[in-house]
Amino acid sequence: MGHRRKAREYALQGLYMHEVGKKPIEEIITLEWVDKTIPDDIRDFAITLIRGSISHLDEIDAIIKNHSKNWKIERLTVVDKSILRISIYAMNYMPEIPLVVTINEAIELGKIYGGENSGQFINGILDAIKNADHPREEAQQ
Repeated sequence: MGHRRKAREYALQGLYMHEVGKKPIEEIITLEWVDKTIPDDIRDFAITLIRGSISHLDEIDAIIKNHSKNWKIERLTVVDKSILRISIYAMNYMPEIPLVVTINEAIELGKIYGGENSGQFINGILDAIKNADHPREEAQQ
């Protein structure tokens, strides 16, 4: 498994703790809840995703609401919502990561940690965001 995928898994866990356990960001980004030593590159990427996703939560949730037709954000599972939040943050604020990479990683996380249709649902939302909000990047890929 790649370093970035592991970091995304930690970020998913961190956002889940923030949503369900109402843990403060300062506590989450210590990553002390991980039972093993984390290489610096994984730690740094996970912290960037956690901090960025939480600090832009209102903006990201508005994007999710705008692109999730027939689904209220309150109805989304915490896992799917967390994966979407991490991915939308990366799509909007980490231009060095190709959009297709972010989307593919999100789909994989959805398949592993989400429900039966999470991968498809996440793909649909992120693809709609890519097409609507990032048309230039799509044309380059």
